[in-house]
Amino acid sequence: MYKIRRYFFSGIALILPVIITIYILAGVFRFADGLLGRYINYYLKKEFGYSIPGLGLLIFILVIFFSGFIAANFLGKRLVRLLERWFLKMPLVSKIYPHIKQFINIVLDKEKSALKKVVLVEYPRKGVYSLGFITNEGLSEIEKNTGSNIVTVLIPSVPNPYSGFFFFFKKEEVIYLDMSVEDAIKLVVSGGVLQP
Repeated sequence: MYKIRRYFFSGIALILPVIITIYILAGVFRFADGLLGRYINYYLKKEFGYSIPGLGLLIFILVIFFSGFIAANFLGKRLVRLLERWFLKMPLVSKIYPHIKQFINIVLDKEKSALKKVVLVEYPRKGVYSLGFITNEGLSEIEKNTGSNIVTVLIPSVPNPYSGFFFFFKKEEVIYLDMSVEDAIKLVVSGGVLQP
């Protein structure tokens, strides 16, 4: 009985991640393909009698590349700022869009990531350590008033490493870890299960 149970759970551990990954990828494919493909394939089916699966996804990827090309040049940057200003004037958009944009920029832009270094701090009390990310250093106004070298530390909440609490710590109270930000994020998302 013990061996049967062990084989069953070993099988689940092997197959379930594969199934979930395929399910997520299929969902992303259906979503991206359905954005434009639904209308294009409807037209193709009506006019020519056939449809092309994946055509919407291909066009979606081309739109992303074209948007990136426009946003990368000088005139495009001005146009993007103008459209963004107009977009933010719409009701409720200003409450959602800036936060989503900031989150995506943090995730995609590793070189300018707000999460600079991984540290340990004694929080919420002495003898209890929390994983944190240094987000800023050398805050002159705070250092002038405290008389100490201060670092800003974001202590993330599980499972979202980009939300949590931020505190000002004296630099000497912070323990710097030899761990990449990516590994620390995996540790936070998994609730400490995944070992870096």
